[in-house]
Amino acid sequence: MQKSTIQPGRPTGTSTYESESALAFGQAVRAARVAQGVAQDEFASRAVISRSHMDKIERGKHVPTLPLILRISTALRISAAELMTATERNLRAETDP
Repeated sequence: MQKSTIQPGRPTGTSTYESESALAFGQAVRAARVAQGVAQDEFASRAVISRSHMDKIERGKHVPTLPLILRISTALRISAAELMTATERNLRAETDP
C-alpha cells in the first residue's frame, strides 16, 4: 500500500484566524443584539454558548464555526445571510477611505 502524500493540518506559516473578518462579524452580531435590546448573557443563553465565548465573538477574538453562526443567527431571529451581509458591510466600511 502506498503512503498518502497529504499531510494533516495547515501549511507552516498559515493561520485560520483573520482578525478583520472576525471583527466585522462581531460588530454585526453586537449591533443586531443591541438593536433588539437583548443583554449579552441572555443572548448567549439563547444561542446555547457561554457568555464569555459570546463576548470573544463580539470583540472579534474568536472566529465561530458554521454551526455556531447558524445558532447565533437563530438566536437573533435573523437569517445567516442577513448576518453575513452586515459582516460584509462592516468589512467594506473598514477598507473604504
